[in-house]
Amino acid sequence: MPRFFASDGVALHYLDEGEGLPLLCLTGLTRDTRDFDFMAPHLDGVRLIRMDYRGRGQSDWAPHETYQIPVEGRDAMELLDHLGLEKAAVLGTSRGGLIAMVLAATVKERLIGVALNDIGPEIADTGLEVIKGYLGKQPPWQTYEEAAAAREAAMTAFRNLPEGRWLDEVKILYREGADGLKITYDPKLREAVLGGGAQPSPNLWPFFDALAGLPLCALRGANSDLLSSECFAEMKRRRPDMISAEVPDRGHIPFLDEAESLGALRRWLKMLV
Repeated sequence: MPRFFASDGVALHYLDEGEGLPLLCLTGLTRDTRDFDFMAPHLDGVRLIRMDYRGRGQSDWAPHETYQIPVEGRDAMELLDHLGLEKAAVLGTSRGGLIAMVLAATVKERLIGVALNDIGPEIADTGLEVIKGYLGKQPPWQTYEEAAAAREAAMTAFRNLPEGRWLDEVKILYREGADGLKITYDPKLREAVLGGGAQPSPNLWPFFDALAGLPLCALRGANSDLLSSECFAEMKRRRPDMISAEVPDRGHIPFLDEAESLGALRRWLKMLV
């Protein structure tokens, strides 16, 4: 299990697979390296680098006050240092996209390009309330099959999924225990986020504008409750050169193996080489 130590001594898990353009994949808020499992088989010519944020997946738990976007961004850059990489392209899903924007504002020279998966500089209240509803709470289900059935019933923004997708998804979100399913991250992440860590700043547009000059791609689930169509339109207005795609039958977040997602990502990657 590959691990490295962040500058404050926290051991962080990562994966480094393939050859080609280094593509650093930053996950959603509560997720881990498996967040990109659906996409991974479909991208050629990339060195796919993934990491578990502190307190998530197979990384060590840390003081909850360090579960903050600037710290997670520092961890990501220290992973590049550990791998001997001066630069990488960054694909950020949800929380990972916020980290990518902060990196553009602080260490832009280390970025080759940025792709944002269903995230922008405005966080819709509806989606934020959904996150607050489950964050840090243990699930009520005993088995993966129960969790998959419940998720299918609840996630009405998603349609036309591959067979078994919800079962695959809940196996990423939870681990099985003797007394039922458990979350795969430190429950104190709830304290960190609700205490002010959900966003790096009340106004995120300067962070988005910091992406100027970098090849940019942005995806939006057509039914997303976190990235509004109005915000997505403004992103495109500010960056008319941005590769963009709305993914039909998807909410927050697209799985990244959809034809629209892969088509946009492949066009973006061609800009980087």
